[in-house]
Amino acid sequence: MWRRLKQAWARRVEASAMRRHPIPEPLWQLTLLRYPFLAQRSDSDLAELRRLCSLFLASKEFHGVAGFEVSDSVALAVAAQACLPVLRLGLHWYDSFVGIVIHADEVVAQREHMDEDGIVHRFEESLAGEAMEGGPLMLVWSAFEPEEPGADDRNIFNVVIHEFAHVIDMHGGWADGVPRQSSKAAHHHWLAVIETQWLSFCERVEADEATLIDPYGAESLEEFFAVAAEVFFVQPKAMLIEQPALYRLLADFFKQDPALFD
Repeated sequence: MWRRLKQAWARRVEASAMRRHPIPEPLWQLTLLRYPFLAQRSDSDLAELRRLCSLFLASKEFHGVAGFEVSDSVALAVAAQACLPVLRLGLHWYDSFVGIVIHADEVVAQREHMDEDGIVHRFEESLAGEAMEGGPLMLVWSAFEPEEPGADDRNIFNVVIHEFAHVIDMHGGWADGVPRQSSKAAHHHWLAVIETQWLSFCERVEADEATLIDPYGAESLEEFFAVAAEVFFVQPKAMLIEQPALYRLLADFFKQDPALFD
């Protein structure tokens, strides 16, 4: 009985959220046009993505910095790309934060690093986005502002997917390139594959070879997971050809096979 009541309550909450945050058809179609890797999905995937976007928009709070206006189109651009990785996993992977802060242009952050000798080095770092445990999540609009409708996007860079991949990585733990798995066996399999793929990738970057995945992934295993997720969702067929073992690992985790639609 209690289970049925809980399910009924969840359905009412969801229905209320959908009513409060409907996505107008023209805006939805424009978003798909601006981000072609979304439009390539099946009708059933797009219907589920649209549903998740409404729920995402109902549960998150957007804040523009220094006068930047978070319009409906900006918010939906974030929602659609953020919800794609959790299309099969569920929005609860993003329950750890509410706030999304958007700047118009790149942010320069002051950083400190202590080396092995205990000496503190201070430096500046330009950011296109940043995911922090507990939030808020920061994004820079100029980094994911779409090209003109119909433009051919050949650049495998997606800061929204990148930062939300970090959120997924931090779900129930910390960002280490090993997101929570469904079982111990899956956890061990993930480690065996991701570490082998990363070390091979680092060797290629060190040799100055051209790589489909951004060389930034050589910085750490967690960054490798995030940049690999970008390619997996934006140009999946190319990843399947270049790094089939990594593609299959991500396909199993995300429960998606996007190369079918690329």
